[in-house]
Amino acid sequence: MADETVGGLADLYLGNLLYALERCALSLESDGKPLDAAFYRGIGRKLADAHRQARPGDAASPSPSPSSGSLP
Repeated sequence: MADETVGGLADLYLGNLLYALERCALSLESDGKPLDAAFYRGIGRKLADAHRQARPGDAASPSPSPSSGSLP
């Protein structure tokens, strides 16, 4: 693997990380912790938005507004 930096690995495994964050959020919701679930969804949203902005030609694309919860 050529780019074994945190950013390089996060970019490579972004889909897996987003999936894991959503599974975590679903589990927290089922445990009756909607604020905790929103926190982890906020992390996923920030990662997805950062990835979208980093792609050439996609920086001007509007990002969807957050539906619930946000990171502090």
